[in-house]
Parts: sequence; C-alpha cells; structure tokens
Amino acid sequence: MIDRRYIGHTLEPYSVPVEAGRLRFFAKATGQTDPVYTDPAAARDAGHRNLPVPPTFLFCLEMDGPNPAAIRELLGLDYRRLLHGEQQFTYHAMAHAGDVLTFEQRIEDIYDKKGGALEFVVRRTRVSNQHGQLVAELRGVTVMRT
Repeated sequence: MIDRRYIGHTLEPYSVPVEAGRLRFFAKATGQTDPVYTDPAAARDAGHRNLPVPPTFLFCLEMDGPNPAAIRELLGLDYRRLLHGEQQFTYHAMAHAGDVLTFEQRIEDIYDKKGGALEFVVRRTRVSNQHGQLVAELRGVTVMRT
C-alpha cells in the first residue's frame, strides 16, 4: 500500500532551458508540418518572439529534472508494475525557445480502487518561466498494479 502521508509532498523545483534544436526535433518526431514550430522567421511572422513550445512538449521537459524517478523512489514504487494512467495540460501562457522554465512537482493525491488491486498517484506540476509567470499546470496519474 502506498503511504498516503506523502499527499502534499513537494519536490525540489528545478529549471530547464528551452532549446530551439529540441523543439525542431520534437516537431519532426511528432509529424508537425507547420513551419511556425521549426522556422524562427515563420514563428515571428505568426506573432511569436521565437519558436513556440508545442503542446505536450512540457512533458518531455519535465523528464529533464535531476531525477525523473524521484517520486517513484520516494514512494517505493516498483516500475515493473507501473502504468502511465493519464496526462493533462492546462496552459496559461506561451513558452518559447530561449525561455528557462521552472518545474515544481507536488503529490496531489494517492488512492486505490478495486479493493487495493490498483493504486493511483496523482502528480501536479506547476511550470513557470524565467519571469515567474505561470506557463502551465501538468497533471499526471501513475497507476500501480499490486
């Protein structure tokens, strides 16, 4: 049983630079053909100050933390029994190449279903830019099969 005393636990914030090359690679890997995601001139013509961060890319940056397995290790979760159950993004402001984004992760909830056969860990991550402006909130649910 996952220890529920960790509900509300926050991890040490960390910052990640948004690199244009990674944005281009992500656009290519996801089949994005809009030049606004690969060409800085097209991005500026569309009203952006640089290449914009495409939807879901923040999840990639979240994995760039000093220890992507920190919550799993903290809670003693066996990765062989884990499933990525859900991912949500709530956007508040655009992020662009050249920004430095800070990620603040918090364990929002821990609960079980099916008489404890499935345990759920809900993680909420606030993402802000170098000016302290809230860019997005990520909500991820990890499922552990017991």
